[in-house]
Amino acid sequence: MKRTFALSALLAAGLSVTALAASAQTPAAPATAAPAGPTKIAVIAFQVAVAQTNEGQRNFADVQKKFEPKQAQLKTLNDEIETLKKQLQTQGDKLSPAEQTAKTKKIDEDTKTLQRDAEDARNDYQSAIGDMYNTLASKVYEVVESYAKENGYTLVIDVSQQQSPVLYAAESTNITQAIIAGYNSKSGVPAPPPSAPAAPKPAPKAPAAAPKQ
Repeated sequence: MKRTFALSALLAAGLSVTALAASAQTPAAPATAAPAGPTKIAVIAFQVAVAQTNEGQRNFADVQKKFEPKQAQLKTLNDEIETLKKQLQTQGDKLSPAEQTAKTKKIDEDTKTLQRDAEDARNDYQSAIGDMYNTLASKVYEVVESYAKENGYTLVIDVSQQQSPVLYAAESTNITQAIIAGYNSKSGVPAPPPSAPAAPKPAPKAPAAAPKQ
């Protein structure tokens, strides 16, 4: 199976497996031996499965649309800064020292504003994506659990992490598409239109501060 990785680190699943320790004072009762039989293992690109469900694609698009006005605002400010820089470079010898100082100060102030606003937007965007992902991931996990039990899998391994220990897995063990289809059926959310964005875009990066004249 070809390794498929998740959208980004900020989309990391909020699910973890917790080991339960027995009380030190009271010895645990001996566990009942499981029936002998072959171990049935499946692999899943869990983060990809979450993102590619109909609900995941819809929700990602909704978050992206919510931040589009802010992205447009940042782009406008960035364009204004670039225009001022060009004016200073092309007209610098025609400007008085006071005008050069004023333009340089304006560039510096606007650049600081852009950097601050872009960082705030990026943090808000990542937080919104993370909250949305974790909520959806918990619901997709329920489908994984049910599917594994119904099909006799004793172990399901997530290969969407870059540090996954799995080096090879036969394609027949990959249940990613089955989980996506199963969740889509359960949720009833229709497939998004073909033109809908498949993945979120990060907030624009702020430019470096203008050099002092």
